[in-house]
Amino acid sequence: MKTRKLGNLEVSAIGLGCMGMSHGFGPAADRGEMIALIRRAVELGVTMFDTAECYGPCLNEELVGEALAPFRGEVKIATKFGIQVVDGKQIQDSRPEVIRKSVEGSLRRLKIEAIDLYYQHRGDPNVPVEEVAGTVKELVDAGKVRNWGLSEPGISSIRRAHAILPLTAIESEYSMWWRKPETELLPTLEELGIGLVPFSPLGKGFLSGTIKADATFGRDDFRSIVPRFAPKMLAANQKLVVLLNELAAEKGCTSAQLALAWLLAQKPWIVPIPGTRKAARLKENLAAAELEFTAEEQRQINAALDKVKIAGARYPEALEKRTGI
Repeated sequence: MKTRKLGNLEVSAIGLGCMGMSHGFGPAADRGEMIALIRRAVELGVTMFDTAECYGPCLNEELVGEALAPFRGEVKIATKFGIQVVDGKQIQDSRPEVIRKSVEGSLRRLKIEAIDLYYQHRGDPNVPVEEVAGTVKELVDAGKVRNWGLSEPGISSIRRAHAILPLTAIESEYSMWWRKPETELLPTLEELGIGLVPFSPLGKGFLSGTIKADATFGRDDFRSIVPRFAPKMLAANQKLVVLLNELAAEKGCTSAQLALAWLLAQKPWIVPIPGTRKAARLKENLAAAELEFTAEEQRQINAALDKVKIAGARYPEALEKRTGI
């Protein structure tokens, strides 16, 4: 597996997003099978694993901690603070005392002495990002956190946080069907020397080409409330799947591989973290790290993508309001 750098943190070119193994996409998968899958990822060269305190809540960190226990020092674990689950509802809470409590719980569940990459999961409108950065700096000084980042922040917050404690990475949705980061986020990160970790690089499964126009989702599947996955929107967005199939056939790869390789080609400091519950999909996704595009291929792909208008919002309005803080 090729490697890349997020700031000064060197990791595999493609990481593994672990959320969907126990949270967000229907019932949790079999724990034993997921432990085996995470360990298979290590065998295939993955060194970047992503989780969060609120996934489960806490169940995903426990899973990742158990799975990676034999590989201490060989892999990097990213987790997140700042979203608490209260009475079944997620709330943004980055008060210093909450962060200090969160880090202790994450360290315990992950079975590690220091968190390799610690993100603020979402900004807290009631706590200035400078105060958050100062609290994380205390944790870095105490040896409990090695690097830090922000997830889906506003550009102003990135600059303000970076001035207090240099950021290693920003986590943001970014894919062929969510390209908004290209307008302001990517130029800002390039200027500041901060890496980007795209979550949902396969559009929550859509860019794999396996989600058809008539697909439905259970109430325990996050996609059931996402406007972009509503029946009319799924039907309208099939044109992107058709395009990906055509481009992948020309390149001799799968649609998922094309989508991931396209992301990798955007900048050398981008490390996508596709998630999966299947060993075959894991192997397929990781093979994308070997795909390369010529400048002309890049131009042709982008020109084709520019012609496709995506239907539907990526989040319900209430969840979109949590971003950009």
